[in-house]
Parts: sequence; structure tokens; C-alpha cells
Amino acid sequence: NNLSGQLTQLVHVKCNPKPVSLSSRSMASKTPVGFIGLGNMGSPMAKNLLKHGYPVIATDVFPESCKELQDEGAQILDTPAEVADKADRIITMLPSSPNVVEVYTGTNGILKKVKKGTLLIDSSTIDPLVSREMAFAAEKMGAVFMDAPVSGGVGAASLAKLTFMVGGVEEEYTAAQELLTCMGANVVYCGPVGTGQAAKICNNMLLAIGMIGTAETMNLGIRLGLDPKLLVQILNMSSGRCWSSDTYNPVPGVMEGVPSANNYQGGFGTTLMAKDLGLAQHTATNTKTSIPLGSLAHQIYRIMCARGYANKDFSSVFQFLREQDEDPETKGD
Repeated sequence: NNLSGQLTQLVHVKCNPKPVSLSSRSMASKTPVGFIGLGNMGSPMAKNLLKHGYPVIATDVFPESCKELQDEGAQILDTPAEVADKADRIITMLPSSPNVVEVYTGTNGILKKVKKGTLLIDSSTIDPLVSREMAFAAEKMGAVFMDAPVSGGVGAASLAKLTFMVGGVEEEYTAAQELLTCMGANVVYCGPVGTGQAAKICNNMLLAIGMIGTAETMNLGIRLGLDPKLLVQILNMSSGRCWSSDTYNPVPGVMEGVPSANNYQGGFGTTLMAKDLGLAQHTATNTKTSIPLGSLAHQIYRIMCARGYANKDFSSVFQFLREQDEDPETKGD
């Protein structure tokens, strides 16, 4: 009976092993991770790496952006080159293609000090051609470059619920996935370098079109005398339902915790949306693809930038439309 009891206990231990904590299971791989670009998105992403036990070595052109991360335990250096000298896995999160080119290939860029075998993950939203150029330049230095733009916004970045769209050498995907799953809920392999950017550009074009459509719809409903909260409730149980209506509504007072509830501060800036729509326009021209609504959305966001909305969240298109209604030249039309 005693032998039987020991065997039973042994089988129980084998079939029900003691849970291994994430930190103890992964400590071998938790060498420092470089992070360059600590803006609205980059800062919470880097914080989530720290929360998962990864030492973070970071830099940003704005020193004030580094202070908060430094207080949470990150090491702050002066240049991307210095980060590359200290880390063999580096994530970049930058505003535009020129910023990416400068950070990777500039005088103090990553590729000046990059080590052979370094994994470079760029989560910026840029031209797919630039991603391919950076991959070629990295390859010449013996490093591996992958594009991994994100969707989800600042809220998802803070909650580690981003979606990453990854382009690059498939054999390196697992290594990238290890880090990206600390910052996101979904990590999707799209194909060779540049395909992650292609997926992101398509997504953001649809997002812009959907947000303009939601803003127009809400504005019309309100002017017809409908209570905005009632209208949203109806839309979200009907065929017009979309992310811009049920998760990120552009009308102030309808939803808490979104930029429209905070004078359109934070979130995803109008300037960045205009930039992404410009990328969509550029790639559409190169591929001879018709994007009439995408082109119109691009023009609307460009006009908004010129009218004082550049630094507001892109959902401020609702406020912009209301402003057009109040324009004395259009009143009574």
C-alpha cells in the first residue's frame, strides 16, 4: 500500500508539475532589450517589457520622455549607437520614415555600433520600401531587421493589448514574438520585410475612413434631434457598428476613457493619421490602386492639420465637421 501511495504521488507530480513563474522560466533569455522612441506609444511599450522582467536600455531625442522610464528602472543612454553597443535586441518606435532612417543609419545611428546577430524590430509605421532598405542595410552589418507596426492605440499599449503585424525572415519570427507578446495580445506574421507595414497602412486607411463616417453620422443624428448616447446605442446593435462607434467614439460625453472625453488630448494624433494616409496614397499610386475614399480621407486630415487640429487626436474630425457647420459661409446652405 505504501509503494502504491508513492507511485500515485509520483504520477500526480509528473502530470501536475509545479507551475513555473514567467520570470524563472525565461530568465536565461532576459538579456537587456534596447528601446528607442519613448513617445505616447513607445513609453508604455517599454514599461511592459520592464514589467516582464526585461532590463531596458533606452533613448529618445527628448530627455523629458526618458525621465519616467528611468524612474521605473530603465537605463538611459544618449544615442541609438550607444544602445546598440549595449543590447543585441532593439525595438524602435518612431514617428515617420525620415526618423527611422536617421535612427538606423545616421551619424549616431544603430548601425554604427550594431553587433552581428542583433535582432532589430521596428514598430514605427513607415513606407514599406524604407523598411526593406533598413533590412538591407542591417543585413550588411550582420544584423536582422524586422518590421512590426502596431494597432490599438495608447490604451492598448498601456494594457499590453496591441496587435503587431510582423514582416521579416520567418526563421527569426519566434525570437521577435518572445518580446512582442510582452507588449501585445496579438502577434501576426505577415511575410517578408515590408508586409507588416503593408498590413498596417491598409488598417489605418480603413480606420480613418470609418472614423470620418462615424463622425458624420453622429453629427447628422445630433442635428436631427437624436440624443447622441441613444444614437450610439442603436448603431452598436445595428449594421453600422464599428470600432470608431463602439470603442473610440468621437463625440464628447458619449464614452469615458477616450480622447473625445478629454478635449481630444492623447491617443493617435491627426498629424500621424495624415502621415499614414499619405503612405497609403503613395503605395496606391505605385501599385496603380484606386482608393477614392482613402484619398478623400487623406485630404480631410491634411486640411485638419492646417486648421489647428494637428496635435489633437484623429477623432477630432467630429469637432472639425461641427466647425464647418458653423462657418458663416456655409450657414444656410
